[in-house]
Amino acid sequence: MSVELLWPSVEAYLQELAQLRQASVHTVSNYQRDLRQLVLYLEHESDVEHWTALNRQHLRRYLVYRHQKGMAPRSLQRQLSCIRAFLFFLQQQNMITDNPADGLKAPKSGQLLPKPVDIDQLHHALDHVADKQDDVAVRDKAILELLYATGIRLAELVSLNLDQVDFSQRQVRVLGKGNKERIVPFGAKAEDALRAWLRVRSCWLTPVDAGGTLEYSALFLGVRGKRINRGTVQQRLAEIGVEQGIQDRLHPHRLRHSFASHLLESSGDLRAVQELMGHADISSTQIYTRLDYQHLAQVYDKAHPRAKRKKQG
Repeated sequence: MSVELLWPSVEAYLQELAQLRQASVHTVSNYQRDLRQLVLYLEHESDVEHWTALNRQHLRRYLVYRHQKGMAPRSLQRQLSCIRAFLFFLQQQNMITDNPADGLKAPKSGQLLPKPVDIDQLHHALDHVADKQDDVAVRDKAILELLYATGIRLAELVSLNLDQVDFSQRQVRVLGKGNKERIVPFGAKAEDALRAWLRVRSCWLTPVDAGGTLEYSALFLGVRGKRINRGTVQQRLAEIGVEQGIQDRLHPHRLRHSFASHLLESSGDLRAVQELMGHADISSTQIYTRLDYQHLAQVYDKAHPRAKRKKQG
């Protein structure tokens, strides 16, 4: 079978992409490459001589072939999308009746597993981040402890107000995705760090406008006295990670991963961690563990490594 029998239809499709649909040169080039790979495969590995002979089984075998050659799932999905669009074009041109790519799925992209911070490294960093004995270090320790103690997202952290922290119950009221509110507990270490920060926080308050309005409500402030922003938190965590010798970049979402992973290692209670993380779907939580469901009472206080109550006496 000759490539010339299939390629003219591909050229017609690429021409329509470029001229009528005004696709970018980059897009047309990608489509040309993907469709050429398909045509060459059909030439050498099948008996397809016209597009009317192409069926779903041919496409399945092609996807398997590309996968065995090392093509990543995401690239396979992109290529299948290209093939599906091309075959739809052939349908519009009355060159084929059915689109064999309809409903066909490429292998799913593997989810990158979270990479939590080593628990010993993280505890060392949390215990020594305030060694500098300055107000910035006190604030940073409070941020670190709260992120790890609660697993809250960066956006949730920077939007926190003073009235969302309940020290009597050791819990924080968080407004998460979709404006859904949840209550998350925190432990003794986070409480101590937060109280230390609040003792110096008032010194950071400055007028934010000509009217003299003060940023009274924000829990965490930047050095200019305004609500702290995401970039500052990200930068400070990255710097602390380097200073404390933590392997790989330390960022807020990595602390969220660490919270979930360490809590699951101790408890195995996937449902409890789902609630604490604010996941609407438990499948989002399942990437942190392969453990079976287990029910443990008082998961947080008993399991989280920094939530232990202080011993009396």
